[in-house]
Amino acid sequence: MSLAQGGRRRSAGSRPPEHPPPPGRSIHRATTGLLLLLVALVLLSLVIGTGGSPVGRAWDFLLGDPAARADAQIRLAVMDVRLPRTLAALLVGTCLGAAGCLLQAATRNPLAETGLLGVNSGAAFAVVVGLTSFGADSPGALLVWALAGGMAAGAVVLLFAGSGRTAGSPLRLVLAGSALGATFHGCTSYVLLGTSSTFDTYRYWTIGSLAGVEISDLVPLLPLAALGLLTALLCTRPLSALGLGDDGARSLGHHPGRIRLVVTGAVSLLAGCAVAVAGPIAFLGLLAPYAARALTGPRMTAQLVLSALIAADIMLLADILARIVIRPWETPVSVLLAFVGGPLLVWIARSSKLSTAGAEA
Repeated sequence: MSLAQGGRRRSAGSRPPEHPPPPGRSIHRATTGLLLLLVALVLLSLVIGTGGSPVGRAWDFLLGDPAARADAQIRLAVMDVRLPRTLAALLVGTCLGAAGCLLQAATRNPLAETGLLGVNSGAAFAVVVGLTSFGADSPGALLVWALAGGMAAGAVVLLFAGSGRTAGSPLRLVLAGSALGATFHGCTSYVLLGTSSTFDTYRYWTIGSLAGVEISDLVPLLPLAALGLLTALLCTRPLSALGLGDDGARSLGHHPGRIRLVVTGAVSLLAGCAVAVAGPIAFLGLLAPYAARALTGPRMTAQLVLSALIAADIMLLADILARIVIRPWETPVSVLLAFVGGPLLVWIARSSKLSTAGAEA
């Protein structure tokens, strides 16, 4: 057999190399898929409830059926109960996903989450103070106290981490947040020991749930959440430079300390809004950025958008499951997030692609 014939046989039997799709195309596909899933989950959230209202009647109501529109029970279930908690799930998921993505990028720590800044502990302490000293036992009052406590904790972290020669360093942020969180946790435990009558209300709040949320509770939070998300989008380019290291960011004209302080402010706003609505649910801030990085790589803007979408999808799914797992009662959404998120984190740790993406963050 001649060399030419052997070459022809090898070329005929070989296959052309398969090139992966361009990264931009993969990101667009992932974004489209997550948006479609989000729309489907929103529709399911509006037609599924803990009560005995038929799913078909709720669907007819959404489609504008006159008979369903005239049914006061269906209108109450869809518009006054399910719509507010659906919007709350979107708000909480979006805020936690974006906040976790920002914090992990700013600290270059793939295990960072919003509780690291003491926002959750600050909100919990404020809720206990409101319950014991001011009689704030209504959902709206608890929301106000939680928001004030979370944002105050973020402000204190900014004050401590922004002073000194190493202002804005990741270590100072983590130490300030951890110390403040431990202090607030101890104060909360001390107050609860002295006033056991408020423990049941506090326990219900801290376990995390979207039940009882009203649209009037969400309206004041929308400007704060929008400000946090806008700041997050404006920080994506400096955070991309920060991924090269502090020296690399300085060589490109950025100030790492200032970037981290601005990011801390945005995270405090976003996490404060989320904790005020649903209690201290911080798990999504750890999980969603991992999955987003596996899809986007180092593209910071895409990471932020996909983290928010993934967290919103997971939050909506958990809230839907919370209504139907033990009907006619309701499961706390934080419990379902733990059941869903635990196996997902184990899978992430075992997946070489995802764990590598997290380690390189």
